[in-house]
Amino acid sequence: MSKIIVIGSISTDFVVTTDIRPEIGETITGNDFKTTFGGKGANQAIAASRLGGEVQMIGAVGADVFGDQLLQNLSENNIDVYNVERVTHLPSGSAHITLMNNDNAIIYIPGANDAVTVEKMTALAPILEASDLVIIQNETPQEVVEKVIRFGNENKIKVLYNPAPARIIEKGLMEQATYFTPNESEFHLLFPGLTASQGVERYPNKLFITLGSKGVLYHNGNKEVLVPSYKVQPLDTTGAGDTFNGAFAVAIASGMPIEESVRFGNLAASLSIQKFGAQGGMPTLEEMKRSPFYEKTWHIK
Repeated sequence: MSKIIVIGSISTDFVVTTDIRPEIGETITGNDFKTTFGGKGANQAIAASRLGGEVQMIGAVGADVFGDQLLQNLSENNIDVYNVERVTHLPSGSAHITLMNNDNAIIYIPGANDAVTVEKMTALAPILEASDLVIIQNETPQEVVEKVIRFGNENKIKVLYNPAPARIIEKGLMEQATYFTPNESEFHLLFPGLTASQGVERYPNKLFITLGSKGVLYHNGNKEVLVPSYKVQPLDTTGAGDTFNGAFAVAIASGMPIEESVRFGNLAASLSIQKFGAQGGMPTLEEMKRSPFYEKTWHIK
């Protein structure tokens, strides 16, 4: 079983479903409201755990009822939460999601997720060194992201960096990450003036651009490869990218070749968007194996 460490956000999602979005100053009646578990870090951790990874979470939650529920949810998904800190000076993180026509708009409040520090990463260096792969995203303080990627590069630890939500970072940092997985809009923010083809050619087997329903684009060192998505009818696309990242991480950490790892991630994402909620649709390995698209050559260790 692959040892995967996820450093990132742990949040509660407050989801409103509506047919229209209100204008400034306008009040409308929505269709539904749900509270679900989220945070890009927690989402990716759960996606990886359900697919067979041995996952440890590093992060922080508040000393509030939401923090209690978030920790319980991670534990129930077989994730080690020993290094998730409880803080008293900040509330647990939250995301406020408007779902309309099978697409979403999100306002993210970091809260306790901003309490993760560089000093904590230094203290946890032996745990990072013992992992097969580390995942980190941008719902974590920038200095922590930089510390983890540089530490991984210096110590030959595989680091998967998902630069979401998008923010400008130095190009040298991207070169030090083992795998780099922006979506199309994040790519264009980070690489202004470059086409997707130019970007993946510059970073072969490192840069993987997720293109939603089109699939995932990367360069294998010899040619550009577009790994198509699996065509399904989506119910809720929230968490699809996180599902891909968690699944891709499990496959790569298990020694699966890159293109097969991308297909494995695409299949997991396609299953996730057929159910409601960021984590609600994330498939188990057994559910993946029941899919007619599951490949017999995929062996998760």
